[in-house]
Amino acid sequence: MENHSNKTQVEDHQESNEVEKTKICLMRTFVETQDPSSKEVDDLTLRRFLRARDLDVEKASGMFLKYLKWRRNFVPNGSISPTQVCNEIKQNKMFLQGSDKKGRPISVLFAARHFQHKGGVEEFKRYIVYIFEKIFARMPPGQEKFDVIADLQGWGYANCDIRAYLAALSLVQDYYPERLGKVFIVHAPYIFMTAWKIVYPFIDNKTKKKVCTASYKWEAKCSMFNLKGRRDGTLVLGIIIRVRAVYEHQTDLTPVTTVATKQKSLMGHSHEGCFISTELFG
Repeated sequence: MENHSNKTQVEDHQESNEVEKTKICLMRTFVETQDPSSKEVDDLTLRRFLRARDLDVEKASGMFLKYLKWRRNFVPNGSISPTQVCNEIKQNKMFLQGSDKKGRPISVLFAARHFQHKGGVEEFKRYIVYIFEKIFARMPPGQEKFDVIADLQGWGYANCDIRAYLAALSLVQDYYPERLGKVFIVHAPYIFMTAWKIVYPFIDNKTKKKVCTASYKWEAKCSMFNLKGRRDGTLVLGIIIRVRAVYEHQTDLTPVTTVATKQKSLMGHSHEGCFISTELFG
C-alpha cells in the first residue's frame, strides 16, 4: 500500500508539473505580445506569478505586466544603490543570518531600530527592494524563498510606522509573489497588537498562512522560541535565539564574522558575546 501511495504522489507531482509548464507557455506567449521585455524574464519568475494566482493565466499575466511597469518606474537603473537608502541603512536593523534546513536564507529584523526619517516611505520602499535583491543574490540554485524573523523586543509607539508596514506588505504581495517562506514574529509586546489590527486586514490569505507568532520562555540567559508554524500537527520550524545578538553595520546586510553561526549547535558563545544560532527544523 505504501509503495502504491508513493507512486500515486509521484504521478500527481509529475502531472502538476506538466500543467504548470503548459500554463507558463501560455502566459509567456501572452505577456510577450503585451510587453516585449517579458522575453528577458525566466520561467521561474512567471511560475511564481502563476502560483500566486492559483495558475489562472489571465490573472497571473495581469499581475506580471503590472510588475514590469512598476519595476521600470521604481528601479529604472536595474538596482537600488546604497546611496539611495542611506537613512535606512544607518538604522542598522536588518541582517542575513544563515539559512533554514530547506535552504531558505533567513533575514533577521530588529523592529525597535526602525524610526521614521526625512526620506519617508519612498526611501523605505527602496530599502525593501534593496534588501530583497541582496537576499535573492545569495540564494542557492533552485531556491526561490526566504524567511524573516522579526524581533520586536523593545518596540514601542516611536517605532510604529503603519505606512511603512503597508508599503512593505504591498511590495511582497504585488511585486514579489511566492518569495516569502515564513515570517516569525518574536518578542511582540502587547502594544504591537494595535498596529497589527490595522495591518492585518490588508494581508491576503496566502500571506496570512506564512505569518507565525512565537511563544517563548526564559531559560537562564536564553530565550527559546517554539515557532508555531505547523503542518499536519508537525512543528515546521524551531529556533533558539540568545537574548542579545552582537552585530556591526555592513551595507551588504551580513553580520560580521566575529558573530559566530553554528549549524549544528543550538546555542553558543563568541568572545564578542551571544549570537543567533541557525539550528532550524522543517
